[in-house]
Amino acid sequence: MPPIVHHPAFRAEMPPGHRFPMDKFSRLASLLEAEGLAGPGGFHKPEFAPLEVLKLAHTEDYVRGVVELSLPPDVVRRIGMPDTDSVAIRARAATGGTILAARLALEHGIACNTAGGSHHAEAASGAGFCVFNDVAVAARLLQAEGRVGQVLVVDLDVHQGDGTARIFEGDPSVFTFSMHAEKNFPHRKAASDLDVELPDGTDDGAYLGRLDAILPELIARVDPDLVFFNAGVDPHTDDKLGRLSLTNAGIAAREARVLGACLARDIPVVGVIGGGYDADIDRLADRHAILHRTAAALSSTRKGRPVAEPPLPRAI
Repeated sequence: MPPIVHHPAFRAEMPPGHRFPMDKFSRLASLLEAEGLAGPGGFHKPEFAPLEVLKLAHTEDYVRGVVELSLPPDVVRRIGMPDTDSVAIRARAATGGTILAARLALEHGIACNTAGGSHHAEAASGAGFCVFNDVAVAARLLQAEGRVGQVLVVDLDVHQGDGTARIFEGDPSVFTFSMHAEKNFPHRKAASDLDVELPDGTDDGAYLGRLDAILPELIARVDPDLVFFNAGVDPHTDDKLGRLSLTNAGIAAREARVLGACLARDIPVVGVIGGGYDADIDRLADRHAILHRTAAALSSTRKGRPVAEPPLPRAI
């Protein structure tokens, strides 16, 4: 069973009626436990990311502003979450979760976080419900420790990973690939190393066709020591903030392609859940669980052995 990272602090306290579905993190953990995917020892619990580690991808002023609850009002508005201790702790916990998942992936070949994918956060500011860019921090830390050299970010959230692209702009040691809805947030796009913009309503077949045409060659060309996979489920046809038309089966096929391509080449891969927005928290948690179910189905796959098909997602 591949390691899964979770911390109760992934769920922050939010004002009543806030549009970010914060309850999805605890509901996802409960679902994975019920399905036996947490493993016999349970979830791996991360430490909160230290301030010095956060500064590997963020400016000192911004890190202190988050931790000391002294962010300027315009930055708080960009983030879209209250400037509270609960939100700050959650951001440090989620970042620590991706760091731990990355370490576990290097050991086990694959590991997943039940949070993470805060890809709109850039060096000096958060945005779009993202406080700290957990993938950027984890990548920089593992590089600083000499654990990895070349990193590949495969960002398949429905929104462009603009913060990640800006943090790693001009850094050839981290290749950023973002496939997203052309007309969705952010309105001012950054320049990833590779951007693929999809028209509204792109369905399973068209989406997977584009991915198949890009991913195998990209992995072979970049030849990374580690892959971070942002498995946002907001490309789903029922997502409140998406503009694409993927089904549960399409998301499962997407996860199998990304994770399977990495495992087939013996490249460690880290899964983070990214975005997903639905008033029905049970339905949303089930979508996010597709990543973890697929990881479990493929975890025994190694180079030279056929990639197993993941189980079909449950209808809910």
